[in-house]
This record gives sequence, structure tokens and C-alpha cells, in this order.
Amino acid sequence: MNIAILGAGNAGCAVAADLTLKGHDVTLIKTSHAMHDDNFKYLQENNGEFTLNEFGDIKTAHISRVTRDLNTLKDAEIIIIYIQTNFHEALIKKISDILVKNQILLINPGYLSTAYVLKYCNNKDIIVAEAESSFIDGRIMKPGYFRVGFRNVRNPIGIYPSKRKKEAIQKLDKLDEQFVYLDSVIEAALHNPNLIVHTVGSVMSIPRIEKSKGDFCMYHEAYTRDNPATWRILEALDSEKMDVLEKLGYSRLSYVDACKYRNSLDDSEDAKEVFLSYAEMDTRAKGPTVVDSRYISEDVPQGLVMLEALGQSLNIMTPITTALIEIASVALARDLRKEGRTPNKLGQENINCILEDGIRKNV
Repeated sequence: MNIAILGAGNAGCAVAADLTLKGHDVTLIKTSHAMHDDNFKYLQENNGEFTLNEFGDIKTAHISRVTRDLNTLKDAEIIIIYIQTNFHEALIKKISDILVKNQILLINPGYLSTAYVLKYCNNKDIIVAEAESSFIDGRIMKPGYFRVGFRNVRNPIGIYPSKRKKEAIQKLDKLDEQFVYLDSVIEAALHNPNLIVHTVGSVMSIPRIEKSKGDFCMYHEAYTRDNPATWRILEALDSEKMDVLEKLGYSRLSYVDACKYRNSLDDSEDAKEVFLSYAEMDTRAKGPTVVDSRYISEDVPQGLVMLEALGQSLNIMTPITTALIEIASVALARDLRKEGRTPNKLGQENINCILEDGIRKNV
């Protein structure tokens, strides 16, 4: 299949190489000069050569096209957005005139960016898919070389509009990325693991992040078997997320159960143990290395602000969500709600369309 990937960071490059190795024709598009320009230059100068080291299994792909030309999107059957969610709205607005009928726009992760697609591309007759988390986790270690830290065994995604779900599945399954299909993009948005694990782990570790001066690994320090207090905060936030899901008519699914579903095929495993084992992996990269990192500056405004706004619209109290937003805003010395995904910014009419489209099990 002809696939375009918007975003040439860690995940974008890894998935571009992975899909190339699976036989697809991939175009990798750099959307900014913010990060990884040295790696992008290497790809351009070396015929798209990118190596994946997956626990000693080393494979090299040659990505078909490496470019900054957004017009190449016109030729793609599936377009995957792999940039930080802070910049989704601007990018979706920018490509709105380029998208063509019947393309699939897969947003990973989504955080309800389907609303932005409806805001800017509602006349395009395209299909939107939202994923919970990246298919491949890891880091670019040097230009052209990626060390895989983890690969999901299942990748849950939601489809909008639901009437085109069967059509979308027929195409998306050709990517061979172990997709499983949710009832709605709402579930994908709220089961983004970073909404829970990044926000609690980083906000509650702000003094340690500052003191360590770059020598901090959130998964190894905030989420250990000896941190019951941190875990209680995580569970309280997770409960607020489940309250919102339940009020919308979806099943209550905890963070650890969602993590287990993505990461393990062994039904007998304890869900919390699956997460703790994941957190303890020696391939976990250090981070966040500064307080103003994507763990807070992305996942608080794009995730927690969205959760708080949905809770307010449903008359659901979200005190832990609100407290984390307040603390993060003070720490970063700016109002993260102004940067966040409020109904006003997403468009209440767009949110309503998504809610009406979803299959509500309990309503």
C-alpha cells in the first residue's frame, strides 16, 4: 500500500521503516525543524536507510521517499500522523486542502483529534482512525539507527465515521500492525496511556526531575513496587477517566487492564504486574529530563484538560485531574488550560458528532 507518515521523530521513523520492511511504499514527511534534523538529513543522503535493532534482531529498511513536501500526501491511501498532539490542530488545518476523498487519516495517538478533522476537513469524505499509543516504542540512538524498546502485541484504534468501519478495517489490516477495533474514537482518546502514566509520574516527580539534571527515568523511579502513594494517585485519576467513560456509555476499563490488553497475550497475567514489568525494562529511556517536557507540556493540556472539560460537560467531578492541571500550570508558569483541548477549541458541535456516532454499549 501507498502510505505517508507525517512526522519524522522516533515513532514516525520507526514505523516508516517497519512498514517498509513489510513491503509497503512509504513516504516519510518531516513537518518541522524542531528535532531530529540530523537524522532526517542522514535519511535524505542515504537513500532512506534506517536500521531497527529489536533486541539484537537487526534489520535495515530503505524508506521510499523522505521529504518535506506535503503535496505528496495526495498519492497516499493511508496517512499516519506521528507528531506531538500539541501541533495536531495546526497540521490538520495545513493539510486540509491536500487531502482527497476516501483516504484514511490515522492519528497516533489521537486525544480526540477527530474533532479537528471535522473542524477543518468535514467536506473531504475521509475516514479517521485514532490509536491509543505508538505501535513501536524506542529511541533514535544515532542518525539512521533506532533501538526498539517495546512493541505492542495489540493496537486498539477507533474509527470515524462508524458507518465506514468495515471499509477501514479491510485497508488497515493490510498494515499488519495487530489492530483491534474499538467502538469509538472516544475510547482511543481516553485510553491513551500517557493521559494517566505521564501526567502523574512527571508532575509528582518535579523536584526529582530538577535535582537530577537529566539523570531521571520516570518509569524506573515513579512507578516501582515501593511507591504505593504514587500508585494511589494514579488510580484516583484513572477512576475519574472511567467515570467519564461510563457516563458516555462505554465500559469501565482501568489503566492497567488497558495496558495489559496492549502489551500481553497471556490472559492469566496480573494486569498491574504486566505494567510493573513494562516499567522495569532496562530499555526504558531516561526522561523527562526537564520539567517543561512533553510528559507535562503535552499530556496535561492535550489530555487532562480534555478529560476535565468532558467531566464538566457531564457533571462529573474530576478533582485529581484539576489538581494536576493546577500544579503543572504553576510549575511551568503558564495557564495550560489556554493551550488545552477545551470544547471551545475542539468545537462542541464536532464533539457532539463524535459522541452521536459512537456505539454506546450501556445507553
